Amino acid sequence: MGRRKETITYPSGTFSTSMSAGNASGMGLEFASQGSEENQQHYRPRVSYYMREQAGNFHYGKQHPMKPHRLTLTNHLVLNYGLHKHMDVYEPRRATEEEIREFHAEDYIEFLKRVTPENQDKMTTCFSDFNIGDDCPIFDGMWDFSQIYSGASIEAARKLVSGSTDIAVNWMGGLHHAKKYEPSGFCYVNDIVLAILQLLRYYPRILYVDIDIHHGDGVQEAFYTTDRVMTCSFHKYNGDFFPGTGAIDEMGSGLGKFYAVNVPLQDGIDDRSYTQLFKTVMTAVMETFKPSAVVLQCGADSLGLDRLGVFNLSIAAHGECVRFMKRFGVPLLVLGGGGYTVRNVARCWTYETGIVCGAELPKDLPPTVYNEFFSPDYSLHPQISGKIVNHNTKAYLNALTARILEQLRYLKGAPSVQMHEAPPDIQGFLESQEAHDKDVQSDKNKDTKDDRAGRREHMAEFYESDHDQDDNSNSLTDV
Repeated sequence: MGRRKETITYPSGTFSTSMSAGNASGMGLEFASQGSEENQQHYRPRVSYYMREQAGNFHYGKQHPMKPHRLTLTNHLVLNYGLHKHMDVYEPRRATEEEIREFHAEDYIEFLKRVTPENQDKMTTCFSDFNIGDDCPIFDGMWDFSQIYSGASIEAARKLVSGSTDIAVNWMGGLHHAKKYEPSGFCYVNDIVLAILQLLRYYPRILYVDIDIHHGDGVQEAFYTTDRVMTCSFHKYNGDFFPGTGAIDEMGSGLGKFYAVNVPLQDGIDDRSYTQLFKTVMTAVMETFKPSAVVLQCGADSLGLDRLGVFNLSIAAHGECVRFMKRFGVPLLVLGGGGYTVRNVARCWTYETGIVCGAELPKDLPPTVYNEFFSPDYSLHPQISGKIVNHNTKAYLNALTARILEQLRYLKGAPSVQMHEAPPDIQGFLESQEAHDKDVQSDKNKDTKDDRAGRREHMAEFYESDHDQDDNSNSLTDV
C-alpha cells in the first residue's frame, strides 16, 4: 500500500517521511520485547543504593526551582516501602578535589571551593567567567553539595567495575549540564562525566542514555570526539529551549563521528509515542554499539505537570524506560537529574527504585513524615499526563526514527578497543583526543563573550514555600 510522501521542516534542516520508518519502528519494538522478556525471567541483579541525608538539606534559594529536598522525600518513600531490604544501601564519601579535577578545570574548582554567600560580593568580577547568575547562584554549602553527589556517582561506578553490584542507583547525581570550565543549568560538577571516566578504566564501551526533558549537553560535549562513549539523549528541542543544543545533526566529530545520538522532540509527547520511540531507538543502539555498561540519567522533568517541562509522560511510562534498559542485563548506573515538581519527582524515583529491585509497589503511598506533600491523592501514580497538546505527529516520529536508524547504520558495528589492561591515566585519555580541548575552549570563549547576555536559561518559577504545593493548574504556565 502506498503512503503519501510528506516533508517535515525541522530547526536543523529537513528530512523526508518517505523512508520505511514505520516498519522499522514496529519490528524493532516487537523484537526487543520478545527477547528482553525471556532474559528478564532469569535476571536477578544485585542492586546498590547511594544516599546521604544531608544532600536534601541544601537550598539554592527561595525562588529557585531546584529543590534538593526532593531527595529527602524520595529516600523516605524508598525506605518506608521497604525497598532497602532488596538492595545494599551505602552512605558514600565525598568526591575529592583530585577526583573532580579529572574533568573540571583547576581554576573553576578553586572558585567553587572559595566562593560563599558571605564573600561573593568580593568575587563578583569572576561571575561572568564562571556563568554565575540566576540559573547557577552562589548558595551555602555549594562545594560540599557538589562533592556529595559527585562522590556517590564515582563510588557507584567503582562498585560496578569491581563486580560487587549489577545496578547502582544514585538519585543525587545526574547533573548533566555542568561543563569543564563552568556550571550550567543548576549543575556545578558533572558527576556523570566523572562516573563514566571511572567506568572507562575497565569497560571498553560506555553508553549514556538521557531521558531528562533537557538535552544532556555537558556529557555529550565531554565525549564528542571519542568512539568509546556513545551519548543518546531524548529531549525537547526547538532551538530556544534550554540549553539550545541537541539537534538531530549533532552527531559527534573525529573518532566520535556518529556516536552522539540526539532524539529531538516537540511539546506534549505522550506515553505510547515516547515509549515506542525509546524502545525502537535503544534496541538499535544496543545492537549496534554493544556497550559494556550503561549510564541512565532519569531526569523527572520529562513527566507531565513538571514546572519546567512540557511533556505528557506518566510515572509508569518514565519507569518503563528504566525497566527496558534493565532487561539488557549489562552493568547499569541509574542517576537522577532534573525534576521540579518535587512530589512527583519523589514518586517517580521511588517507583523506578522498585523497578530495578524487581519489587511491585502498592499504589497507595506508605505513611511518612512528609505525607502533606502528596495530598490529596496519596498515590504513587497520580494523574499527571495529557495536559498539553501533543505536537509530535506520527509522520514526524517515523521520520525521526528513520533518520536515527540511518545514522546508526554508518557505525558498522561496535568499535574494536584493545583492553589488555586498564588505562592508568584517564585524564590523559581525554587529552589525547584531537580537537577535544579545542572544542571545549571554544565553548568557554563563546560563553564569556558578548553572547552571555543572550544565554538560554531555565524559566525559573517563583515559589510560595519549599512545600511546592502550588495549584496544578498553574504549574505549566508560560513554560
